[in-house]
Amino acid sequence: MRSIAVFPKARALRLIEEPEPRLERPTDVRVRMLEVGVCGTDREICAFEYGTPPPGSEHLVLGHESLGEVAEVAAGVSRVRPGDLVVPMVRRPCPHDHCAACRAGRQDFCFTGDYRERGIKELPGFMSDVVVDDERWLVPVPRALRAVAVLVEPLTIAEKALLQLWHLQERLPWGCPHRPGRRHGHCRRAVVLGAGPVGLLGAIALRLHDFDTIVYSREPAPNAKAAFAESIGAAYVSSQAVPPVALAAHVGPIDVVYEAAGASKVAFETMQALGPNSVFVFTGVPGRKAPVELDVDGWMRNLVLRNQLVLGTVNAGRDAFEAAVRDLEAALARWPAAVAGLVSGRHPLERHAELLLGRSAGIKQVLCFAP
Repeated sequence: MRSIAVFPKARALRLIEEPEPRLERPTDVRVRMLEVGVCGTDREICAFEYGTPPPGSEHLVLGHESLGEVAEVAAGVSRVRPGDLVVPMVRRPCPHDHCAACRAGRQDFCFTGDYRERGIKELPGFMSDVVVDDERWLVPVPRALRAVAVLVEPLTIAEKALLQLWHLQERLPWGCPHRPGRRHGHCRRAVVLGAGPVGLLGAIALRLHDFDTIVYSREPAPNAKAAFAESIGAAYVSSQAVPPVALAAHVGPIDVVYEAAGASKVAFETMQALGPNSVFVFTGVPGRKAPVELDVDGWMRNLVLRNQLVLGTVNAGRDAFEAAVRDLEAALARWPAAVAGLVSGRHPLERHAELLLGRSAGIKQVLCFAP
């Protein structure tokens, strides 16, 4: 079978041939890969900033945003059957008995850091014709989502953030006055930092929860991402027109900031615009850049006096994957053209080097393994 892999020691990216994996355990499932999304993590691994091959291997098969179709199941499989569409989860538990999170099935909160991740850390990813995985790591997807289901995994980032947000805000009377048919965020304002795939998918999740949502990005409007934001009922503000320190004065009190840009300076400057009892969610990981100057005293003062919270979130558990499937289905019904438009292009494997090593373009580029 064909696989796309990096060779860290040789600092090389190659399309290789490998033996197809076989069913070995009673709960194994053979999945024919259909599509794999290309993201910033993949490009950073291809730049050899990180990425760890499995023990004893010289290469790491890439890919963690995927969609597959069940081709074969072992005798003990009960959750899926041949023909089902599935999205595989990424992170797998650490081996330590003392890790309460992993032993409870919440490896997305692993205490030890010895977890493994498909296509990132010590496990082959999904950029292969065929993958074999245990059924417990496969999340079924309705056939109606076939055209956009490759977006499920990146959407889980926002879904996990929202799940944590609701838990955190239960500590105070944050809920809005009840209105039939309205969701939790209907009288709250959220700002999304960044208009890449993770940011725009976050905007979708926030809008589905009735947040008054503003996408805050560098590029001046009009542009395609501003048009997308407006098409789902969100506003778009350029940081070139409104600096972070003036954002609250421009849009009003901010209850949630969903950071999806990986730009530390803008993130911490925007934090100064948070309102009382608000939450700032970090999802981006900044690259190694020069130090930035921060008003640490002002930031600390606001955190204390305004009862603010800051949290970081990465990867996701099954609850976030299942929420992503539900919300993607709802979003496709509500904004079909906008959601479909998040997939900027589908490409044959022969273009893998261009997509993984070249400059990022569009919103979400996808490699196709099967029709």
